[in-house]
Amino acid sequence: MSRWKDLQKNLFGGTTSNARQFGMIFTLVAIIAFFQFRTGGLTLTSGNLIALTQQYAYISILSIGMLMVIVAGHIDLSVGSVAAFTGIVVAKAITEHGVPWPAGIVLGLVVGALIGAWQGFWVAYIGVPAFIVTLAGMLLFRGGNQYIGNADTVPVPEGFRVIGAGYLPEAGPETGYNNLTLLLGLLLCLAVIWREWRSRRVRQQMEGAEPAPLWVSGLRLAVLIGVIVFATFRFAGGRLGTSFPVSGIILAVLVIAYSFYTRNTAGGRHIYAVGGNARAAELSGVKLRRVNFLVMTNMGVLAAVAGMIFVARSTASGPQDGLNWELDAIAAVFIGGAAVSGGLGTVSGSIVGGLVMAVLKNGLQLTGVGSDMDQIIRGLFLLAAVALDVYNKRQGRFSIIGSLTRPFRGSVAAPTAEPAVPSSESEKASTSSSGR
Repeated sequence: MSRWKDLQKNLFGGTTSNARQFGMIFTLVAIIAFFQFRTGGLTLTSGNLIALTQQYAYISILSIGMLMVIVAGHIDLSVGSVAAFTGIVVAKAITEHGVPWPAGIVLGLVVGALIGAWQGFWVAYIGVPAFIVTLAGMLLFRGGNQYIGNADTVPVPEGFRVIGAGYLPEAGPETGYNNLTLLLGLLLCLAVIWREWRSRRVRQQMEGAEPAPLWVSGLRLAVLIGVIVFATFRFAGGRLGTSFPVSGIILAVLVIAYSFYTRNTAGGRHIYAVGGNARAAELSGVKLRRVNFLVMTNMGVLAAVAGMIFVARSTASGPQDGLNWELDAIAAVFIGGAAVSGGLGTVSGSIVGGLVMAVLKNGLQLTGVGSDMDQIIRGLFLLAAVALDVYNKRQGRFSIIGSLTRPFRGSVAAPTAEPAVPSSESEKASTSSSGR
């Protein structure tokens, strides 16, 4: 048993808890394998993978912003309506008012930021619960979308469509594959190798311990690089004119940026501290109102990005855009490991959770399941996944969602040198100090 635990610790990054965080990824792999078998190999074809990336990139972008909202202890029900409202504003500005499409993108980001700031003001400075503010926003901006667009479909120009329906262009000699996609895959492989090398160096220098055996690092690299190479050739070898989608590039950049922000900056740690214990965080010097305001503003910006990508892929903005997007984003965040009470969750976990739901929906469509049963099955899957995880945590057993968030528990309460304390203890401390 001890040898198996040592293998787990070495193979998955140093501790047994780090090994457990791969549970959700294993679930995703199992779902892919199931539908690959049921569909006769259609799930992992080039065309389906490219379409899957384009179809769900905007939901994944929403899940990044929703993660930060939920981690801070709030919920946002308006993201679908904000995305639709931004989409119709940008489409109208470009087609009817002669605004160049690059300026239209900037306009969309500004509109999203203003909407997020408006809702953040009510949440952070007036004290209205985010649930109520965003419920009002859902109605307000859905009505605004239909009013501005007159319930009509508004097309967008071809240049604007690149962000949602574009691909990496052809370049270089003829190889039968898209060379830029191959280059992207090569860079990703090099990044994985560099990260493994850096991890070994850091562990040896900071912990004063020997890194994992070379064969363990080699096995880990072989698995990761194998997956990257497989996906690279699938995306690069699709039908003529296709390659890795531009929307996927946008999503990847956002994932890297927000992962770095939440893990490596004081602002990111403050969000987790506020969600874990707002009172203790405030006593530790965290500016509670500013954190809540910025979280809601950021959600508005990412909703605008998602809305513009969807409109660009659909080639037009319509009155039905954004319906139920907030539900998909919330489901992705909770499946990916966020706690309902706030304070826990990761960007990567939310992306994996979104992929689980996306692959499940895509697989059901490929197997010919109707939209009614599709919603029933996905709803039951969401409920079962979270309920099983909660049960396992209560029983002291392995928890997929808990394991995804466990590595963050040590850093949640680290915005300052003084550790955060439970609210009851902080109140006692405050009372005793005031008594003095």
